[in-house]
Amino acid sequence: MDEMLSQEEINALLQGLDDTNSSSDGTTDNELNDAEKDAIGEISNISMGTAATTLFSLVNQKVVITTPKVSVSDWKDLSKDFVKPCVAIQIVYKEGLEGTNLLLLHEDDVKIIADLMMGGDGNNVEAQLSDLHLSAISEAMNQMIGSAATSMSSMFGKKIDINPPSSNIVDFDVEESEEFAEFLNKEFLKVSFKMQIGELVDSEMMQLYPMEFAKDIYDNFMACQEEAAEKEEEQPKEQVEEQPVKSTPKQQIPNQRMQMPNMAGYNNMNNSSSDNQFRNIDVQQAQFQDFDINAVMQQKENIDLIMDVPLEVTVELGRTSKPIKEILEFAPGTIIELKKLAGEPIDVLVNGKNVAKGEVVVIDENFGIRITDIIKNNNQSLVN
Repeated sequence: MDEMLSQEEINALLQGLDDTNSSSDGTTDNELNDAEKDAIGEISNISMGTAATTLFSLVNQKVVITTPKVSVSDWKDLSKDFVKPCVAIQIVYKEGLEGTNLLLLHEDDVKIIADLMMGGDGNNVEAQLSDLHLSAISEAMNQMIGSAATSMSSMFGKKIDINPPSSNIVDFDVEESEEFAEFLNKEFLKVSFKMQIGELVDSEMMQLYPMEFAKDIYDNFMACQEEAAEKEEEQPKEQVEEQPVKSTPKQQIPNQRMQMPNMAGYNNMNNSSSDNQFRNIDVQQAQFQDFDINAVMQQKENIDLIMDVPLEVTVELGRTSKPIKEILEFAPGTIIELKKLAGEPIDVLVNGKNVAKGEVVVIDENFGIRITDIIKNNNQSLVN
């Protein structure tokens, strides 16, 4: 009986176990402190700002994504606040960071974005959500999160890339959530944004991060910040070492400038001598080296320095002109006749200038152009 532990000793042991599972700031390994949440929110804010610009180019509507709100949630609590059903876009990071997160969008928002991407006016939300909508929103998210990953690359000081996202329709069934994201079975980090697209969308979207992945993002971000701070501390030291070498000529310049007013004052007191001095100045005509036109022409012909400059290549199938009345009557399925005969070579333009003609070919699943004729005059003007 003497070897049995008392209740106080048992409580002390349990308290010790709790301390080992907690960090120095009082959070457990599965929790995030306020500093970590703020950092994740700031990273998401910058990333989504870039993504909003990309979405604007896809839908041709003003896109506004507000400052995010960061909190910890679980799947059951989320289902109470978010409209059902919704679309979950799974984003997997393949380079720079290793992890996955989910982007949740309302079903009607997905329909509007997909309709705008396909040339509609965004009002076709009565149709049932189909694979075409999911494919369109996946492509939109691929470009949006791709541009956001580029912003993260500059923040983290290394390349960050993602796999093509996949979309699923979700009705907040806990059992079904296991099929595309295992981390939804426990607490996760929720980053919510308010998204506005013109006058068509004014709702909320969310990013869901596993706790481990959120901590990994924070650790990588802080490591990059510390490295940048160390480089800034090293730069002033190098400048201080160079100052004694450059201080001597800098001190001589003020001394020379201080003598000039005294000399000017002396000359003002002796106007006659100064006038004679100016009259004795010998003025000669300037002589320049002969201008060699041939040398300049040789320099223009050397274009090696600009060989890596990218130029925009455009293939123009044809053109036509229509009155405003006919253009306003355009609808899906409208056929527009071009002012070019069938089989006639198409134009190849570089930076808006016609440099060649060719014919359309198919390479695997992509269109291509086979050059058949080069327009030399425009080609020369493009180089010059």
